[in-house]
Amino acid sequence: MALKIVVFYGSVRSDRQGIKAARFMVKKCQERGHEVALIDPLEYRLPLLDKMYKEYDPPQAPEVLQQMAKLIIPADAYIVVSGEYNHTVPPALANLMDHFLEEYFWKPSAIVCYSAGAFGGVRASIALRPMLAEMGMSSIPSVFPVPRVQNAFDENGTPVDEKYHERAKKFLDELDWYACALRNARTQSCPRSECAAEELIESARPK
Repeated sequence: MALKIVVFYGSVRSDRQGIKAARFMVKKCQERGHEVALIDPLEYRLPLLDKMYKEYDPPQAPEVLQQMAKLIIPADAYIVVSGEYNHTVPPALANLMDHFLEEYFWKPSAIVCYSAGAFGGVRASIALRPMLAEMGMSSIPSVFPVPRVQNAFDENGTPVDEKYHERAKKFLDELDWYACALRNARTQSCPRSECAAEELIESARPK
């Protein structure tokens, strides 16, 4: 079943290598017949967070946020491609995603992490799990680490090792299952929207 998927990528460095992993994921999703959009902070240039998308009257939101909203709101699932900066995620990635919140609710996410070394950025994935859960798009159990990302793909995202195709199949099979299950569930009521404590939860969030 075709899905709408957004791939978030978080680096703006001049010699960034993780974009290759993001391109690989985009291609593997497209091969499944999914509609895929890549949100890259070099293309969707945002200031440091001041007002979230929901805090604007829709016609008044900056054009870049409106463009992102058109991709994020109808999506069935999200793939987050993150490097590891000081045991956590790149600041550009957090800033990119923090401009939205309720738009993510009741949809799954999947983590692709990478590094220049042997561990594949797994410490970034540890930081991402609670972040994504708080955003309402809990991550699937599997993680897709990419060690030595600079040597793993060519510029177009084609892997040097064919085993990446097999790994991606298992990873995306899992994401597809969660995405389809939650899409079906969203046709019914979503508990948070009916929760009497919702306003209290929202008012407790830091501004």
